[in-house]
Amino acid sequence: MQRILVTYLALLLSIIALAQSPKEEFRKNLHLTGSNFLAYPYPKTNSLTPAPQGKRPFYISHYGRHGSRYQTNAIDYDYAYDVMLRADGEGALSALGCDVLRRLTEVRKEGRSHLGELTQLGARQSRDIACRMYERFPEVFQGSVVVNARSTTTPRCILSMSCALMELQKHNTKLQIQQDASDQYNYYLKNFIDPVTSSAAMDAYQDFCNQHECWQRVVDALFSDKEYMEQYVNGERLNYYLFRLASGMQNTEQGNSITFYDLFTDDELYEDWLCENAFWFLGYGSSVLTNYERPYSQTMLLRTIIEQADSCLRLPAPGATLRFGHETMLLPFICLLNINGFGQAIDDLNQLERKGWLCYRAVPMGANVQFVFYRSDPSDQDVLFKVLLNENEATLPLPSQQAPYYRWSDFRDYYLKLLAEHEGN
Repeated sequence: MQRILVTYLALLLSIIALAQSPKEEFRKNLHLTGSNFLAYPYPKTNSLTPAPQGKRPFYISHYGRHGSRYQTNAIDYDYAYDVMLRADGEGALSALGCDVLRRLTEVRKEGRSHLGELTQLGARQSRDIACRMYERFPEVFQGSVVVNARSTTTPRCILSMSCALMELQKHNTKLQIQQDASDQYNYYLKNFIDPVTSSAAMDAYQDFCNQHECWQRVVDALFSDKEYMEQYVNGERLNYYLFRLASGMQNTEQGNSITFYDLFTDDELYEDWLCENAFWFLGYGSSVLTNYERPYSQTMLLRTIIEQADSCLRLPAPGATLRFGHETMLLPFICLLNINGFGQAIDDLNQLERKGWLCYRAVPMGANVQFVFYRSDPSDQDVLFKVLLNENEATLPLPSQQAPYYRWSDFRDYYLKLLAEHEGN
């Protein structure tokens, strides 16, 4: 009874947290405005719903984004720095502008030499996620079972994989680790699509951003020479890159001593976040503006997970299959499966917040989806599983009398039919 009560309270707290509006959440944690730049949050609770009687975990299938990283593009470090440096040479910066240039110089010096690299925080995240996986489901990692891991060839993904595997082997030195990183796995690990391609989506995105434009006060505060600012500074773009730097600092050690959040009011951060959230939805969510096609970019990842799981379920002790890649694959995959409602079709960008399509809840740095499989013994054909999104129990659009547990056979039938119907159109 006590265990049931604890689980119920944990679920209740989780529901309450999900019911909070973004503005309420942002007041408690500005880092959430970073969307996909959010440093990996700890799971909401360590208490998981007890498995149905007699069922025990025996296999885990996983796809994870790399941990926290530096910015991947030089322009993220260069744009604001170049604009401010040029203005400083003309004596056009305010006192605040001079201080921001000082901060930009420090951040650029470090970030420019580590473009796209995993940070120390990112390595810790990967180890911690693997540690919790082992501690939550020790039955999966007993004895000399195989842990099969694959990664894209991007260094931050390889390092994230290595950190996770070293952590698992630290807990059990008998594990048989099989790891590889190769372009031959790109067809399901890194089937990348450009975020926004249709002209209708791009026009809608620009219109939405125009509705939420909020850069004027921020940029005005940085310049003492308003004539120079109006003639030579693209305020909208400067604000955009300052917001990106503010969001990304949480992923580096420098973020402990340097911030750009002080440049923005809470309302300005919220407006900037709205535009970022809309960008990610149009790129990978289910929208009429992209013919509801974006999630289907990850059909090969879904088919691979199903096929590999079917193969592993025949084994007496299959261990774990781990995959390491990027949010640009994980987010449409989450939408394809409609985990926690992320696959719902939303045709009005102004409805994203109300309908709970919030990027930061799906793909922070280190984001992961874990399928945890349960049975009573190797002869048990009634295999159950549950899905964890960022280590929190999640929902699927499947009927179940034992949610968050679902029958694997129901999952296979539902999603293979979904793929077949899409491919038949």
